[in-house]
Amino acid sequence: MFFRQKKSGDRTYLQIVENRWEGGGSKQRVVCTLGRLDELKATGQLERLLASGAKFSESMMVIDAHSRGESPVSAIRRIGPSMIFERLWRETGLQAVIGSLVADRKFDFPVERAVFVTTLNRLFSSGSDRFCAKWMADYGVKGTEELDLHHLYRAMAWLGEELSDQEDRTFAPRCTKDLVEEELFFASRDLFSSLGVCRT
Repeated sequence: MFFRQKKSGDRTYLQIVENRWEGGGSKQRVVCTLGRLDELKATGQLERLLASGAKFSESMMVIDAHSRGESPVSAIRRIGPSMIFERLWRETGLQAVIGSLVADRKFDFPVERAVFVTTLNRLFSSGSDRFCAKWMADYGVKGTEELDLHHLYRAMAWLGEELSDQEDRTFAPRCTKDLVEEELFFASRDLFSSLGVCRT
């Protein structure tokens, strides 16, 4: 069914019309004539009629709520950056290296996830850990749902922890992040890096 305007002289009437299938073709039938369109608008009857009918339609209720400024707020989370860099994170070995380095520690939060999300944040919107904690709300990063700002601080502090063995120290003390770099280097060496050329 639908509304249709029907001209009669200099007046326009509003009708409700239905389509029916009869004898192999579509036929239209006037269900009722609601009245003169100008009078329906002037008295507000048309607005009340449409608002009354909208109660039976979920989509119209949403549109009506939006027009009154009462539409519910929906959260939008970006997943693209995480999907792409999550794979690179795994394939470069970073996930495994960090996971192995924290395995014997008694952290009560996923350190590897905290390091990943702060790294992702630096790639897209360079900022502080405090900024990253707010930034996370707009990005869907798996495993970071329970992370808070203090977890990011602790993860960064762990990366900066000085190692007890400082025998090979140069100007700056070696710390956990140096271990991560070293482990990545050893993990990424290919077969040919250990071969030499022999002269005969």
